[in-house]
Amino acid sequence: MLYKIKHTTTYKYEESVPLCHNLAILNPRDFEAQNCQSFDLEIVPNPEIKDNYPDFFGNTVYYFVIEEAHESLVVTSTSIVDVFPMAWKKKPLSLQNWEAVANFMKDVKGEYIDIKQYAYPTQITAISKSIKEYAEKSFTPNRPIYEAVNELNTRIHTDFKYTTGFTTVSTPLSVVMDEKKGVCQDFAHLAISCLLSMGLAARYVSGYLETTAPAGKKKLVGADATHAWFSVYIPEMGWIDFDPTNNKVADEQYITIGWGRNYYDVVPLRGIIMSGHNHKLSVAVEVTRI
Repeated sequence: MLYKIKHTTTYKYEESVPLCHNLAILNPRDFEAQNCQSFDLEIVPNPEIKDNYPDFFGNTVYYFVIEEAHESLVVTSTSIVDVFPMAWKKKPLSLQNWEAVANFMKDVKGEYIDIKQYAYPTQITAISKSIKEYAEKSFTPNRPIYEAVNELNTRIHTDFKYTTGFTTVSTPLSVVMDEKKGVCQDFAHLAISCLLSMGLAARYVSGYLETTAPAGKKKLVGADATHAWFSVYIPEMGWIDFDPTNNKVADEQYITIGWGRNYYDVVPLRGIIMSGHNHKLSVAVEVTRI
């Protein structure tokens, strides 16, 4: 699939802002299943300083500074991205049980050492008794890992209601567990915490979904905004992406911006402004299949 993605973020301030520093992770990654053919970042007003660099996880980060007084900030990224079938789909599904993979993670080293960083909880993916008990319902003894993760993905989709406005990015998983509702970021964090509780490696993926549904199919939840899902490492297969919000294994409808341990590692746009007043934020995303 070849896609054009236009992502516009607009901040409107109550008072003029004299200075702001910002970080943007909006440039889709290049990896075995994806190639970003072009990327353009337009910023209004024009920044005095603009630079980019790879972060610890290999995502491209843009840093920019606006030093003139402004009443609004508009950041528009435009990408052309080619998405290919995942390489693991050409291989047989792993029948390795999840316990064997958890044991592998205990002693992982050498060329696999990069995976180890995704095996530890963070504050937003902290493991609790209730989360571990929830995970154990899918991770029964000797069960193949792919089968167990796939069922966990389905259970989160079934047991939790997609509810916009109920949570923020800092809402603890304990609230999500108690109320059984949230949005894609919450469901990705919950799945990651479940997998970590079983001794597995999992990472948070930020990206987009195709906005136009295939003929005869229902439009996917989250298609008109940045989306989030999770990825689990399975030896012999590699990283496999699952989307609990839509109960899917990620396919060519998913465009990856970047990945990390949680949302805070791949925030699309964040910054600091010199102002004590409020602002209004609006985000518009268009994903068009070329």
